[in-house]
Amino acid sequence: MSPRELLRLLAAEMTAAGVPDAEVDASLLLSHVTGQNPLNLRLDSWSQVSPEHEAAFRALCEQRKTRTPLQYLTGVQSFLGRDFYVDERVLIPRPETELLAERAIDALLKKQTPAALDLCCGSGCLAVSMALGVPRAAVHAADLSAGALAVTGMNAERLGAQVILHQGDLFSALPEGLRFDAIVSNPPYIPAADCRELQEEVLREPLMALDGGADGYDFYRRIAVQAPHWLAPDGILLLEVGFDQAEGVMALCRRAGFPFVTAHEDYQHILRMVEARL
Repeated sequence: MSPRELLRLLAAEMTAAGVPDAEVDASLLLSHVTGQNPLNLRLDSWSQVSPEHEAAFRALCEQRKTRTPLQYLTGVQSFLGRDFYVDERVLIPRPETELLAERAIDALLKKQTPAALDLCCGSGCLAVSMALGVPRAAVHAADLSAGALAVTGMNAERLGAQVILHQGDLFSALPEGLRFDAIVSNPPYIPAADCRELQEEVLREPLMALDGGADGYDFYRRIAVQAPHWLAPDGILLLEVGFDQAEGVMALCRRAGFPFVTAHEDYQHILRMVEARL
């Protein structure tokens, strides 16, 4: 069967199973299996897909029909132009989080000997991006999940970044005495009740990376109160927030003693990042 024929057949099956953007996903999965360009595969009606590649492709499509995220099937998610490994142990990085990384990198570049912390690091996309963006920075990453830290370590090694790992609950993972010029975090922020009503693909992501407590603010409360102790003079706290949480998180930061608090928009002009400075 030609790539074009095979893609049409499996894309139709995935569409019938409720998979959104099935044609795109099918071409990306076949590209993952064959190593060929996905657009070329969609146009190729003259060559033949090998039996081995067809079997592997069909197996991946069967998993996608169960709404397993595409990124878990390929093991890859792009972030700031780099391919990060992801699996079921970590949240899949979102495009808007790239803006958080860019703002943190800009802040660190202004320091002579900067230090940074990625709190609730997950895949390590923020920590690794900071380490590569500012090679002179001492970058730390902390997470309660041993699995997430393993993925962060894997991505740091694959991409050639120096990242110091700490396992534990927020700042309790860190040895006393550390101070950071930038603390960045994309913590769990979805209200617990809403976690049961998410898109099926999101439901496959780790619950501990999504559930922000009854109102979604549990982690923000703790981070806002504890972060000043861990920030260096003129340090910056950068938090990703839910689409309707910016005002609430800004208020928490002000109550915690931050004199300068603001919010920044994402690509959709939603207030997605809260910035707090001492």
